Amino acid sequence: MTTADDSLFEFPCDFPIKVMGKSHPEFTETVVLVIQKFDDEFHDGRIEARPSSGGNYTGLTCTVRALNRAQLDEIYRALSSHPMVSVVM
Repeated sequence: MTTADDSLFEFPCDFPIKVMGKSHPEFTETVVLVIQKFDDEFHDGRIEARPSSGGNYTGLTCTVRALNRAQLDEIYRALSSHPMVSVVM
């Protein structure tokens, strides 16, 4: 029997979060600062950046050290509500 608290993940784990936003010189740094509020060991070395073909958007794959589902939810909420962020997956 499964419950609402059951997870497909075993915590702690490394978890990739994809973040997209308009290209801006401070976009990556801003995303790092948002994530560091929930994962103080996160740094820009844990990010892969890819510009869109037209260069108007930047996609980041941010690998966070997730301790639990609540922490991941908080990271998603914080990123989704930031004005520089268009999409979080």
